[in-house]
Amino acid sequence: MRWSARLEMHARWLRTVIAARTGESAAVEEVFQEIALATVKQNPDVPDARVAPFLYRLAVRQSLMYRRRLGRQRKLRQRLVVDQVQGMDDTIDPLIWLLADERQQLIRQAVDQLHAQDAELLLLKYTEDWTYHDLVEHLGISHSAVETRLHRARQRLRQALVALEVLESTT
Repeated sequence: MRWSARLEMHARWLRTVIAARTGESAAVEEVFQEIALATVKQNPDVPDARVAPFLYRLAVRQSLMYRRRLGRQRKLRQRLVVDQVQGMDDTIDPLIWLLADERQQLIRQAVDQLHAQDAELLLLKYTEDWTYHDLVEHLGISHSAVETRLHRARQRLRQALVALEVLESTT
């Protein structure tokens, strides 16, 4: 039996496991796709009697990897804010500091509204100072794909910032 048919047969309960493990209904489809991708990449020789336990272990592992990835993104955002606050001069006006902090929260909110891939790409580019070459190498996509995705991610971030009234509309 092909893996696509096996996944379809077990999809309902796998999605339940993923939802329980991640705690987010929005994460279910993303993690389920990771499971499907892993089965295609590995193409394991699993007898039909052992497919359910294999898929269960894979669902748990992929759910944990998803949660770790979210934790790393959250830590990156927090570290960015801490670094910016620590870099501020002690003689700074408290009102300016509060306004800067509010702006940072709105920017974080705008980044959180982005699709996970867009946010990830922007964070890697601007918080990790990755070059286009680094992105191509680590993400396994072409240079033009990186340029296109970054351009679109920046546009979406700009739109989110305009909606939150952090930026003024340029149109």
